Amino acid sequence: MEATKKLDSPIGEIVTLRGLTVEVQLSGERPEAKELLNVEGHPEVFLEVNFFRGDRAVCLNLNNDSVVRCGQKVARTHTKVSVPVGAATLGRVFNALGEPLDKGEGIQENRRPISVPSGTKSYRDSSKLELLETGLKVIDFLTPFVKGRKIGVIGGAGVGKTVLTMEMIHNVTQGKDKDASKSLSIYCGVGERIREGNELYETLKESDVLKDTVMFFGQMDATPAIRSMVGPAAATAAEYFRDDEGKDILFFVDNIYRHVQAMTELSTNMGLIPSEGGYSPMVFSDLKRLQDRLSSTEKGTITSVQAIYVPADDLSDPAVQAISQQLDSVLVLDRAIAETGIRPAVNLLKTTSSLLTPDIVGERHYKLAEKVQAIMQKYDSLKNIIAIVGENELSPADRTDYQNAKKLIQFFSQDFAVAEKFSGHPGEYYTLEETLAGIEAILEGRDEAKEPADKKAEKPAAEAPEAPAPTEEKADAKK
Repeated sequence: MEATKKLDSPIGEIVTLRGLTVEVQLSGERPEAKELLNVEGHPEVFLEVNFFRGDRAVCLNLNNDSVVRCGQKVARTHTKVSVPVGAATLGRVFNALGEPLDKGEGIQENRRPISVPSGTKSYRDSSKLELLETGLKVIDFLTPFVKGRKIGVIGGAGVGKTVLTMEMIHNVTQGKDKDASKSLSIYCGVGERIREGNELYETLKESDVLKDTVMFFGQMDATPAIRSMVGPAAATAAEYFRDDEGKDILFFVDNIYRHVQAMTELSTNMGLIPSEGGYSPMVFSDLKRLQDRLSSTEKGTITSVQAIYVPADDLSDPAVQAISQQLDSVLVLDRAIAETGIRPAVNLLKTTSSLLTPDIVGERHYKLAEKVQAIMQKYDSLKNIIAIVGENELSPADRTDYQNAKKLIQFFSQDFAVAEKFSGHPGEYYTLEETLAGIEAILEGRDEAKEPADKKAEKPAAEAPEAPAPTEEKADAKK
């Protein structure tokens, strides 16, 4: 973002400072909402007009600069926060202000304001649904990945949300899509660790996917103002590729709850009254506006994968519920399952999808899903009984269902390609047909789910145990 070369006439002066919140007493023309103001004498400092309180403009200090003082004059710039869009951004990494984070040159042409959605009203026909294969058994089976829809990966801290999201990026962007030339990826990192952002960048670079990806970051050390802008900045880039170039976009967000946190910090700083769960109503309306921008049109699609942090593992948190209601599928990661070593640590009962219907996935897939969910429900109820009387006291039918449920839990576990350097195990990719066949084998009691022949060939054959040496008695008998 460039500083203005020449300031207009002052339109007011700073009268109140509260953290990042700056109130400007207006004495001249009224600026537009989201317009940038300059502090007189410091053209490098930007204040963004957030809303108006009478004849005062409540602004956010985007620079977090200590040079801002009460009594200083401010002037209009007639510009808003903007980010570069188009082919020049592919393979690049930016912050929420459109400034490069990859040591590359800045891009000043073909920029668009992040606060202005494309405004298109032509929405895609929802009946034309196309499944995208992720290679992850539990996702392809329970939460179908449908082009143009939204899927959430929800869980507390340390249960594997980021790793699972990275694996989806790795698998989906490896040319599995039939029309890969029309697809681009946009990654939006909100309030996450700098280390994770760097690891993702290197992973995409090594797999030759970075050239078709644009990345936006507002890491955990950024101000809440910057973190709250990362989502709209990435959405602006996605809208351009969708509407102007007719691309299909894979939009990854890690972590959408951090956007809510940033907005909560800002609303508290501005003195707004909180409501349910300590969240300001402004937070939820802003979240809905962002989600609405991630829609599909006749020109192109935006398929969104959103990691969702759950504070204190409380799925009933109002913000978590508000996010979940705006998604088509929710994949719930469970800490208790993660502690057993199963990855991904998916809770098969709490995971839901509105897309798991016969019309979308087919009759065979849908009926298998019904059977699996019924078995897992029974497994959950039998655990308490077994804890008291033991598994041997179950009826033969209950014992079979219980054993099948345990086999299913293990079946849905798989190694990730992005975690190979840590686990030492190569990543596994399963087609949907392999997943369905494996589940059928378990339910029918056929020697569990056998691995496909090509995957067996990749693994070294187990050595046969050595035959025991004959004892002296056996040797004498032979004689």
